[in-house]
Amino acid sequence: MTSREIRQSFLEFFKSKQHEIVRSAPVIPAEDPTLLFTNAGMNQFKDVFLGTGKRNYKRAADTQKCIRASGKHNDLEDVGRDTYHHTFFEMLGNWSFGDYYKEEAIGWAWELLTSVWKLPKDRLYATIFESDDEAFEIWKNFTDINPDHIQRHGKKDNFWEMGETGPCGPCTEIHIDLTPDKSGAKLVNVGSPQVIEIWNLVFIQYNRNAQGELEPLPEKHVDTGMGFERVTAVLQGKTSNYDSDIFKPIFDKLAELTDVSYTASLEKDTDIALRVVADHIRTLSFAIADGATPSNEGRGYVLRRILRRAVRYARTLGQTSPMLYKLVSTLADSMGDVFPELIERQSVIEQVIRAEEENFLQTLDRGIQIFNEVAAKVKAENHSMITGSDVFKLYDTYGFPMDLTRLMAQEIGLSIDEAGFENLMKEQKERARKDRKQKMAQGESGEAKWMKLSSGKDSVFKGYTSLSEKAKIRFAKKTDDKLFLILDKTPFYAESGGQVGDTGMIESGNLTLHVGDVQKDGERIVHIVNRISEVGGKEIEISELDFSMLSKDVTAKVDGTARLHTARNHTATHLLHAALRKVLGEHVQQKGSLVTPERLRFDFSHFEKTTDAQLAEIEELVNDQIRSAQKVIKHDGVPFEEAKRMGALAFFGDKYGDVVRVLEIPNFSIEFCGGTHLDNVGQIGLFKIVSESSIASGIRRIEAVTGKAAEALFRKEFAELQSLKRLLNAQSEDEIPAKIEKLLEERKALEKQLEKLRAELAASQLDSLLNQATEIGGAKILATEVSASSADELRLMGEALRGKMKSGVSLLASVIDGKVSLVASVSDDLIASKKLQAGKLIGDVAKVVQGGGGGRAQLATAGGKDASKLPEAIALFKSLAQNGLNG
Repeated sequence: MTSREIRQSFLEFFKSKQHEIVRSAPVIPAEDPTLLFTNAGMNQFKDVFLGTGKRNYKRAADTQKCIRASGKHNDLEDVGRDTYHHTFFEMLGNWSFGDYYKEEAIGWAWELLTSVWKLPKDRLYATIFESDDEAFEIWKNFTDINPDHIQRHGKKDNFWEMGETGPCGPCTEIHIDLTPDKSGAKLVNVGSPQVIEIWNLVFIQYNRNAQGELEPLPEKHVDTGMGFERVTAVLQGKTSNYDSDIFKPIFDKLAELTDVSYTASLEKDTDIALRVVADHIRTLSFAIADGATPSNEGRGYVLRRILRRAVRYARTLGQTSPMLYKLVSTLADSMGDVFPELIERQSVIEQVIRAEEENFLQTLDRGIQIFNEVAAKVKAENHSMITGSDVFKLYDTYGFPMDLTRLMAQEIGLSIDEAGFENLMKEQKERARKDRKQKMAQGESGEAKWMKLSSGKDSVFKGYTSLSEKAKIRFAKKTDDKLFLILDKTPFYAESGGQVGDTGMIESGNLTLHVGDVQKDGERIVHIVNRISEVGGKEIEISELDFSMLSKDVTAKVDGTARLHTARNHTATHLLHAALRKVLGEHVQQKGSLVTPERLRFDFSHFEKTTDAQLAEIEELVNDQIRSAQKVIKHDGVPFEEAKRMGALAFFGDKYGDVVRVLEIPNFSIEFCGGTHLDNVGQIGLFKIVSESSIASGIRRIEAVTGKAAEALFRKEFAELQSLKRLLNAQSEDEIPAKIEKLLEERKALEKQLEKLRAELAASQLDSLLNQATEIGGAKILATEVSASSADELRLMGEALRGKMKSGVSLLASVIDGKVSLVASVSDDLIASKKLQAGKLIGDVAKVVQGGGGGRAQLATAGGKDASKLPEAIALFKSLAQNGLNG
């Protein structure tokens, strides 16, 4: 079977078993900041396993895009050097959410592998957790596997846990023996390429609590994962994943570009390089297609490391100019039917990769030169380790990630001081960790526990059509300064998709609970109360609140004015996105946004500064739409695939279900969006761009205001313009630029005149100063304090004095703003005959005034803190000069 047929047969098999075939989640897990990348099929169902989310189906199957290049799951260093490691791979999986369990999961896995795919049964092994007798009996009695091929293993291999706490359970893995004589029984679970795991079936039946104890879950789940590349290689009779038809199109394109053909050798440098490049272009393309961008922090840094590693290996293939981006079209052709985002965003992927290649290639040659110099020095000193500071220099100055330097060091028999490098990188890593910090309601509420106040459904959102709802409090918890509430239904919008949470109040009996923020905790909407007052106005400390004081029946009221301002900015964001794509091109994609009542911020992909003319055109397009006063059409309950067929654009960072909401502004914009919006674009009133800037390579940011905020900005700028007009005595605003330019020119002319006068004054001073000089053997010595307005003026005086002294040594000193400034000079003849140097002399003198400095032999400058020591410093200079002249 071809890889396409294998993937399709897997999905069709589970569809026949009444599984919902779901689409792959993005490789960028927007709603899970604990992960840099989606690294397993179960990631998109994590909320179900944690009990905070639910789906409208009990069985699911998919092929999931995964990246493992960071953290615990990091295969980067092994890629290229063996037959089966990848940073990007597909994971075929099937799931049961409280539905079927071990018997069906094991039976169907065996059926697919042996009856559908016809894998030889005598080459298959099943491993189970050492105490899982239930799984052993199912394998033995419900399949025809050889009982001797069922092996028990310990927790390390056959017990799966999501983390230190949370859902967990035993697993059974299916391995295939690829040894020629079927002698691989002892190679199971030892990491041998001759006996490899092809499918892992996890049975989630426990929860590990904070004390480390296992508690039975109320519902048992199944979570399975099978490496698509591995099973394809097995089914196609290949000993390496890279020999399957998955990678052939990329290798063919690489051969065309480099004149280097793939020969499947594990030792040949060019074959290692080809495998690395083929793997890395997949990782980069899928990550960029899903909204990531190479940068110096977080997942962006991981991508930059991968790209630069690929560029370095491309050198092995003789490539010294950008080449990786040329592989994107091949990948889109071979995988775009399954993952259409590769086709839809092909031009963006190509542009990002090419820009990154060009940037790195500018410093690569110099970086290699520096590396070679460092390595030569290490070897010359009979050492074997490159210091952390040198590794950091290569990273910080030349963009060499640590693993690239390690790779180059290993190639010549050296190691690197990773600990030293990590210490120097600590500040950057701290920033990256902060960026990934979870901003969820449960995080802000510490270890407080939810108290159930009533039973029934919760968190039904009514805010699209209502700003006030009668509701019941379902759950409550509090810290010293915050109260957290979950209602049965609510008009409050929880922060999502760049739109901030609503503010307002919840009336509970005689109490008013002031809601300062609303966040999501899984599927739940959490109202965060930061202040409580009684009807008479008396404030109540949240720490003193007893839940019995709360009425279960409440009225939830959103601040309508703030909601309206937010809606103005959110609808304007959609207009801005559409205008950007019309003016700059359809490569523009949203990369982030912030929508508040006061302003909007929109991050987008673009590879150069947006010009003033383009910004004016964008602004005009948006305001033209506002004046058109079109109705905003909100399509609710649209199936995801139908929404895509409608042409709806997805916003980066949002997570979409199978049924979505689509916002349409006819003939201008259509996008997925679950936020709150206006009914008519005319309600925006006015749109004004405040700034445009770069926030990362290939990412621009526009900040803007609408409505009354835009009016206030115009009034402020108009008032400032009128003030300038009065100050400049201009007859009209058009005269202001010319008048300011004239003022600047006049100032420049006056500064030149002042500089000339100072030089003339200094020259007149110098003649009298020279009369104070002493003379030894025809050479003059002058050391004295003078008046100067700046260090620059003092230096000019020193240069002029040196020109007047045919043979001599001088020191001019001045106290400027309480600090000592020094300038020393030595004539050329004394430099040659007496070996006197201004830099050496002034260095010794500056120490007296608690300072330092240096410079050339002819002229040197210095500074110091202690003006009281200036006479002592002048005396020292005279003494040093006399000693030098006397030989």
